[in-house]
Amino acid sequence: MTWNPDQYHLYREARSAPVHDLHALIPDQPYRRVIDLGCGTGEHTLTLARRHPDAQVTGLDRSPEMLERARTLHAPNLHFTPGDLSELNGSFDLIHANASLQWVPDHPALLRRLWAHLNPGGVLAVQVPANHDHPSHRLLTDTALDFETELGGYARFGTAHGASPVLSAAAYAEHLDALGATDITALSKVYPVVLRGAEGLIEWTRGTALVPYLSRLDAADAERFVQAYRTRLQGAFPGERLYYAFTRTLFVARRPG
Repeated sequence: MTWNPDQYHLYREARSAPVHDLHALIPDQPYRRVIDLGCGTGEHTLTLARRHPDAQVTGLDRSPEMLERARTLHAPNLHFTPGDLSELNGSFDLIHANASLQWVPDHPALLRRLWAHLNPGGVLAVQVPANHDHPSHRLLTDTALDFETELGGYARFGTAHGASPVLSAAAYAEHLDALGATDITALSKVYPVVLRGAEGLIEWTRGTALVPYLSRLDAADAERFVQAYRTRLQGAFPGERLYYAFTRTLFVARRPG
């Protein structure tokens, strides 16, 4: 996928609110090795590095465009590296993931893999978008099904209906308990965003949900895709003001040590 840091940052304040809440849930304890999975443009990785100056903090991302922007940020204990979070190596005292796990299927299995990379006494801190049932996502899936040939049969997460792997807060808590986690906090929160109707929603999704589809289309097909999506959104949201209930699931847990 080809990510556009400038497009992603159009709604920087709204997208950053959940991670600020996540950081407030992270226990204040010594950390030696910290990794930020899917660090994107790195601002939140830098925050972790400044908050934990005695830790070595790594930002991991597979997007060259995002890493290029991230590497303009500097701290003595901070570095960025290319990599896929589903192929994580090493062990860590804090594993942090901000809006990145949504791109990986089978979250129960993913939690087990991440847990294996967590040192005793270490902390897993995650927040994921939980808007997969919102019309913006359902209508995007409907549009993708109309472009099945142009997309080469691609569907997010490899299913015919683009089902999201994101679980409920309660399900994450249950899976973490089964792994032996302690001090589990799991919650769902709405971060309201007011957008300029359907057009504003398209600008919002261009930074995230539209990326895997438009990356697979040539310019002409991408334009047709966006127009088809726009038509659907205008039918669902005909007004010039749209209250978007931007929902996130946050969870933090400690591995006993």
